[in-house]
Amino acid sequence: MTETLHQYATVDGHRIFYREAGPRDAPTVVLLHGFPTGSRMFRRLIPELADRFHVIAPDHVGFGHSDIPSVDEFPYTFDALTDVTERFLAQLGITGYALYVQDYGAPLGWRLALRDPTAITAVITQNGNAYEDGFVADFWEPVWAYANDPGPETEQGVRGALSLEAVRWQYLHGVDRPELVDPDTWTSDYRDISRPGNDLAQLSLFRDYATNPPLYPRLHEYFRENRVPLLAIWGAEDLIFGPDGARAFARDLPDAEIHLVSGGGHFLLESHLETAAGHIRDFLTRSLSPARA
Repeated sequence: MTETLHQYATVDGHRIFYREAGPRDAPTVVLLHGFPTGSRMFRRLIPELADRFHVIAPDHVGFGHSDIPSVDEFPYTFDALTDVTERFLAQLGITGYALYVQDYGAPLGWRLALRDPTAITAVITQNGNAYEDGFVADFWEPVWAYANDPGPETEQGVRGALSLEAVRWQYLHGVDRPELVDPDTWTSDYRDISRPGNDLAQLSLFRDYATNPPLYPRLHEYFRENRVPLLAIWGAEDLIFGPDGARAFARDLPDAEIHLVSGGGHFLLESHLETAAGHIRDFLTRSLSPARA
C-alpha cells in the first residue's frame, strides 16, 4: 500500500498542513479543496493515484489543519490564498503539475494557471466552476447580495452557511445513496469553521467571491490558447454548481472530457469514489505524457 505523509510547511509565517503521497520523481498532481473542508476530502482519492503519481494536497489558510490567523493578521481573499499556495509549491520545488480543483479550489487554481500557464500540465475540475452557467441562482443570490452590500441584513443571508445543518446539506443534497457519506465529514468541517474568529475569515471569503467571475474571460482565453487537457467530473445533482457549469468547458476546450455522474452531489468523492477515481486515473495516465509532465 502507498503511504500518505501528513506534513507541515511554513509559508510567509503561516503553518500549512499538507498530505503527500507517491514517488517524487513521478508527474505531480496538486489537489485543491473547497469550502468548508480541507485536504481530508481527498483522503480516499490519494491512494487511488499515488501508485502512479506524486500527489500533494494542502489545506488552505483558515481551513483544516493549517493556521487560522485572524482577519487582522491575514487578508482572507482568493488572491491572498493563491499567493500562499504559489509560494508553498515553490518551496516544495514543484514547477509543473496537474491541477485538481473543487469549489473554492477552482478560483485558486485558475489564478495559478493565469499567473504561470506553462506550469499546468492538465486540469481536473470536480464541481469547480469557471463559467456563469455553473451558478445555481437560489444558492448564490445571498452571496452576491452580501458581496454587493455588506451589512447586518445581507450578512444574515450567508451566515447560515456556517451552521451544522448547512454543512451537512452540502454533503448530502442530491446524493442517491446518502448512507455512503461518512458523518465525520460534516461534523469535522463544522468543528473547524466554528473555531474562534474563523467565522470572520469565512465571511471575508464570501464577500470576496465576487472577484472570481470577472476573471472568467481571461481564463477562457487561457483555455483557448493553451489547450490544456481538461477533465470535468461533476456530481450531476449539485445545487451549488450545476451541470451546465461542466458542459460549458467544451465551449473553449472542444476536446474537454466531461462526465456528469448521476446521483452525485457537490462532494462527489464521498459517494462515487470508484467512478470518479476511474475517470481521473485514466485521464491523467493519458494526459501526463513525458512531453507534458
